[in-house]
Amino acid sequence: MLIAGLTGLFWATIVMAQDTLPEFSASAHSNGKVVISWHNNYTNTTQISIQQSSDSLKNFTTFLTVQHPMLPENGFATNKIPGPGLFYRFFIVFNDDKYIFSRSRRAVPQTISSSTLQAKAPVVTPVPPVKSPAGNPPAPQEENLAKGESQRILFAPDNENIEKPKIKGPAAISKRPGTGAEKPIFFKTGDSTMVRLTGIQILKFRDSILTRTKDTLVFVNADTILVKRFVPKEVYKVSAYVFIGKEGNVYVSLPEAGKRSYIVKFLEENNRPLFELKDVKDPALIIDKTNFIHAGWYRFELFEDGKLKEKNKLLIPKNF
Repeated sequence: MLIAGLTGLFWATIVMAQDTLPEFSASAHSNGKVVISWHNNYTNTTQISIQQSSDSLKNFTTFLTVQHPMLPENGFATNKIPGPGLFYRFFIVFNDDKYIFSRSRRAVPQTISSSTLQAKAPVVTPVPPVKSPAGNPPAPQEENLAKGESQRILFAPDNENIEKPKIKGPAAISKRPGTGAEKPIFFKTGDSTMVRLTGIQILKFRDSILTRTKDTLVFVNADTILVKRFVPKEVYKVSAYVFIGKEGNVYVSLPEAGKRSYIVKFLEENNRPLFELKDVKDPALIIDKTNFIHAGWYRFELFEDGKLKEKNKLLIPKNF
């Protein structure tokens, strides 16, 4: 849904109306979409999330976390407005464990005339197709596939002088009747050996890793390849039930507390138990920030009627 790469009038209109974070622009268009855009002059943002609410001060929920928070110009267009008069705000996290909320605002109605659209229409130059020899189908684009795969094939620093093999896709491998590489190769994860392979088995296993997983292959030496497991980046999404207030205290909002049974467990970032609230009866609680040992990230688990409802984290600011 990111529109950083849009061209033509639509993108030009966004750029003209953009504000610089923590300010942002929000415009409602005649096609029913709301366009939110901004300039980013910060150099240390690790997360930018867009939130919405029917109230200008509370009950905000995150509906988008930007994939590239460091882009200097960016924007987003909603597909469908869930309700009229919504307020929008930004939740911005920095790499020093600090964060801010922007001021909330409604979308401003905006229209674009058809004559302007015609004047700003982009010029597109057609590219002639590449012809293949008569009677032969076009060759598969193995070079592009190899380029994508090679981004996840690395060499250990001590072995940068080793001749790097040419990486090709499965299509190219299937054309070869055989291989002379009979020397065994050990595939490892950490200190453990996953498998010992020879010949064509090495190529098949390599392609399986590159096409079916997001893992990275690191050539350690002539007979050892390390498989580095892909670890997805954890994206922080502000909870609607347990969150930080303006004074740095922890707010617990459970509207169904009188009807359901709730337990809230707080843990250190390394999952070591800190304390827990059992059988919460009040729909709104404030936990003083001094109950937390230090500033930084903490995890929490919210249980409703004995079942895990939410597993999230929150940030106690340093200046408490």
